[in-house]
Amino acid sequence: MSDVGVAEIPVDEEERPVPPQPQPVKSRLLDGPILRTLLSLAWPNVIGLSAGTCVVIAETSYIGRLGVEALAAMALVFPCVILMMTMSGGAMGGAVASAIARALGAGDRDRAGTLASHALLIGIMFGLVFMLGMLIFGPTVLEMLGGRGDVLTHAIAYTQVFFGGAVLPWLLNTMAGVLRGTGNMKLPSLLMLNSAACQIILGGTLGLGLGPVPQFGMRGVAAGALIAYTLNIGVMGWYLFSGRARVVPKLLGLRVQWAMFFDILKVGAIACFSPLQSVLTISILTHMLAKFGTAILAGYGIGARLEFLLTSIAFSIGIASVPMIGMAIGANRIARARRIAWTAGIAAFFALGAPACLVAIFPDLWVNIFTDNATVRAASHQYLSTVAPFYSFFGLATAMYFSSQGAAKVLGPVLAQTARLIYISVCGWFLSTHAATAQSFFWLAASSMVVLGVLSCSSVVLTRWGPRDAKPEIRPALSAAD
Repeated sequence: MSDVGVAEIPVDEEERPVPPQPQPVKSRLLDGPILRTLLSLAWPNVIGLSAGTCVVIAETSYIGRLGVEALAAMALVFPCVILMMTMSGGAMGGAVASAIARALGAGDRDRAGTLASHALLIGIMFGLVFMLGMLIFGPTVLEMLGGRGDVLTHAIAYTQVFFGGAVLPWLLNTMAGVLRGTGNMKLPSLLMLNSAACQIILGGTLGLGLGPVPQFGMRGVAAGALIAYTLNIGVMGWYLFSGRARVVPKLLGLRVQWAMFFDILKVGAIACFSPLQSVLTISILTHMLAKFGTAILAGYGIGARLEFLLTSIAFSIGIASVPMIGMAIGANRIARARRIAWTAGIAAFFALGAPACLVAIFPDLWVNIFTDNATVRAASHQYLSTVAPFYSFFGLATAMYFSSQGAAKVLGPVLAQTARLIYISVCGWFLSTHAATAQSFFWLAASSMVVLGVLSCSSVVLTRWGPRDAKPEIRPALSAAD
């Protein structure tokens, strides 16, 4: 037998130990029952986000005591505040959680720690951008939104303080994203409760001037929020850097790696367009309904408050799916990742649909909280009976958005939001030029939610989540001599 063509293997190469490869972590997020695990992660978020709703209600209450101008100023600033909070918490926070979860799913804790450090840098940079942008251009933006006189003065006062500390909410939501990426939903939610309590107490005290504290007005309300954020950053930072979390951010000797920034920003930068488009969509629809008078606009506003409340439920379910899907993607378990996405979508669909349909049938359960004006009540009944049954599609779209974040494939749901924006703009323009009634615009709002839900689901179906199939290796044909 000929030895030609047989390569000899040196003994030292044969006996050289193979370096250990990272192994996927074993946890309930990767191996536990999907629905039970998803709900166990979601319920703390529901409580935490409900606390945020309480802050909005409380702030509206005590700002009202500062006068009608202050209340109008808060309404003027509110879209800017919501835009920053949803970008930092939902869009970029979800991207951070996704990157951390994918690294842990692949068993690479060192990478997860490095990603956490880069995430903090991203949070600081985005916070500085919001700070400089609102301090320089904020007064002009508020004036473009309709601010005049004392209303504009109050709005600028709030903006200067709150956005002067914009780094704080960005840093807080980035830390929360790191913890959520490890599957820890309880601590961020507990701190949201703590933050809500501090905001209500401090904002009310500084804003109204309770006891020996002088009245700082809108500046005091903004300062109360920033102090609450600072306290919670201290607690969350201590937890992260003390080693109690599964991921410890690496700061000493950190070398900036653009690949780490890209891993987060390839999801987060695109995802930031979703809240931006959502705010723009609401603004366009509000502008179109304003021509029908105060009663219709107020009725729409009452319905929009219900949408805001129910969206927090969809957010809770969606953000809970991010670490589950991220870890499954990191461990290359694509089929499980997709099952998690559809489970989250169905759960969000019914979680929003059930209470929304109840309110559509019995609208006074919700309307009576806000008004006893007969005209406004009639407009609210009309809006809720038309639109509320379709909130379930909005919940479905929200779940698909966060699931796609977990898979690092968020472009599809963002384009679905773009399609909804175009749909409302074009159809709204058509209705406006054909003397349509307010009811027609309510149907436009309802149908746009169906469009958003269907397109978001379609994007998940059509987008490849796993690695592309490798091409088979082409081997040369054996010759007869071989």
